[in-house]
Amino acid sequence: MKIKFYQQVQILKACLLLTALGISLDISHSRAKANNLSGNLTVEINGFRNREGQACVSLFASSQGFPNNRKNVVQRQCNKITSVPLTLNFRNLKAGNYAVAIIHDTNGDGTLNRNDIGMPIEGYGFSRNPEIRTAAPKFNDAAVLIAGPNTNVQVQLLYLD
Repeated sequence: MKIKFYQQVQILKACLLLTALGISLDISHSRAKANNLSGNLTVEINGFRNREGQACVSLFASSQGFPNNRKNVVQRQCNKITSVPLTLNFRNLKAGNYAVAIIHDTNGDGTLNRNDIGMPIEGYGFSRNPEIRTAAPKFNDAAVLIAGPNTNVQVQLLYLD
């Protein structure tokens, strides 16, 4: 009788070990799939004062350089304002957090122009439309999570003059 009981315990241990191994492999596979996930980001821009110039959209994947250092931009698009709202797409982005900075580049020079005291004289905006007081928002205040096939954000442009 002891042999049968001992064999049953060994079989039970083996089954538990195989179950744990299967769960572990499934979790590893899920993590690998998540790391390879990619998605698209659609940015809808509203609030243009006019259709002059272009809209320049910069996409950042970290706080480093956000919102105005072009060296840290993951992707950038400058498009003529053909319709309002203007919609731009960023495709095949790795899963993660991204923040968008937009300028209404009325003179087409690709930069946010400022007056003599440093205030923007062109329209600008950020993903998640954070409140802007005395400085540009932090990355985390504008970040959106890309974790599925399609993510949409709406940005309302601001003008100070």
